[in-house]
Formats: sequence, C-alpha cells, structure tokens
Amino acid sequence: MQFIYDENASQELLQIKDENYRYLFKARRFKVGQVVKFRNLQDDILYSYEIEDIGKKEATLKLTDMVKTAKTDMENLHLIWCVIDVKVIYATLPMLNQIGVSKISFVYCERSQKNFKIDLEKCQKILINSSQQCGRSDLMKIELYMSLNDVLQKYDSFAILDFGGETSWKEISSILIGCEGGFSEGERQQLQNNYKIGLKTNFVLKSETAALTIASKLLI
Repeated sequence: MQFIYDENASQELLQIKDENYRYLFKARRFKVGQVVKFRNLQDDILYSYEIEDIGKKEATLKLTDMVKTAKTDMENLHLIWCVIDVKVIYATLPMLNQIGVSKISFVYCERSQKNFKIDLEKCQKILINSSQQCGRSDLMKIELYMSLNDVLQKYDSFAILDFGGETSWKEISSILIGCEGGFSEGERQQLQNNYKIGLKTNFVLKSETAALTIASKLLI
C-alpha cells in the first residue's frame, strides 16, 4: 500500500474510522506515534499524519508533513468503451488505472447487452484501491452514456478501433472501443467520418484485451 485514501487528507486533524480504521489498527496494527501517508486524490500532495490517539472505533491523526509530488509526464488518454460484462469491466479497471488512462466513458452501443448495469460507485472504489496500491495520485474520471448518439453530442473528435483501420497511427488522445460483436451498420454510418485505427494482428481480440492493448501502446 503506497498510501491511504481519505477525502479529508490536508486537514490539520484527521479522524479515521470504518474501513480505514479496520485496515490500520486491526489488520496492520499501527500504534500511537507512527506516521501514515495519505492522499485525497484531488491534488498532488502526499500528506504525512502521526497517530495521536486510538479509540475503540476511531482514531485521531495530526498532520506533520506534506510533500508535493511531480505529475508523471504521461499523455492523457480518454477511452470510450462500449459496455461489456460488468464483471470483466471491474476486473480490467485496475490495470487501465495502473497504465495511466485518464478517463473512461462507458456507452451502451446497439450490441451491448442492456442487462449489464455498471455501478459507478463500485468503479470509483475499485480505482481508489488500485491507486493506493500503485501510487497514482489522481483519480480516473468515469462517466456513462446510454447511446452512441449521446456520446457524439458530447465528443465529436475521437478515433475508432476497427478492422481495416490504419496501423500507423497519428496522435490519438480519445478512442472508441466496441463491444463483442462490433458496431452495428447504423453505428458505422454515424462513425464513417471518424479516424479509424487497427492493430497488427489477424486475431479477434476481446473488448478488454483491445482496451488494455490500446492503453499500453499509447501510454507506456
């Protein structure tokens, strides 16, 4: 664990309870006088707190140091990802977070199974846990759209991963990745003017494999 997330990190006194309390004092057995690192995932500051008092259900920590950490010199990458099985999405999110994806817009395409319901609160919790493990200081942005048309009204400049697309890419900061089964004919008409990219493989990739491959090629 590189740090502990607490939205109130930066305050002079920090009250710790619930999940963080259980982790620090039940699992890790921290004692009075020890120092714990915190982030609020809203700024680039690593906060150090000394444990002052440990009660039965909560603890009080005092701010002792704060260090501004330099942002990583990575490109911003926005994935627009057609909804697939949410269990697969939840399993893939930590890896995309570690690679450095800045934003994911989930969208229900015509061939997405509408019974898959994404829990955005659960996504955020997964990302927080991943950031605590890998040391990422910012929180990936997550949003949800109910149709490709909704996405096109918000974003009008993004590339598309598709068979037959260019394998030598120009600069890309936003890309649409389809679900299993690909895009419908109607969606292909809507996207006919978007820049299309492809991968140097003849194999059919799963949607999550495509997302991880694209993120890795562009960010690492």
